[in-house]
Amino acid sequence: MNESGKRVWYFPDGELPPPGDEPMKGHESVILLNDNDCDAHVSMTLFFTDKDPIEGILITVSTKRVKCIRMDQPEALGGVGIPLETQYAIKLQSDVPIVAQYGRLDTRQAKMAFYTTMGISF
Repeated sequence: MNESGKRVWYFPDGELPPPGDEPMKGHESVILLNDNDCDAHVSMTLFFTDKDPIEGILITVSTKRVKCIRMDQPEALGGVGIPLETQYAIKLQSDVPIVAQYGRLDTRQAKMAFYTTMGISF
């Protein structure tokens, strides 16, 4: 097993932007890198300000692969839909060490912004 990565990741600042009218649609993504010789089995929990967490969203990242999870696509989240412009946070728990990154493309303004950030990991 490759020990470069962590098993638990947190991303406290989620807020799914509306897609907008631009050719590039506003969205958020969680990008997972598995540099191990086995599949990574990841469980995602979503936390909200005004309701109970949604737990047990299961994601598999194949051996030596990267996987991008679009947060605006319920089919990527086991059927879970995240309301637009709602504050939420993400917790990832993996059975093997992985590297996780969060990205947001916000097209609400004419000068759209894309940024990424690494999460807090343990």
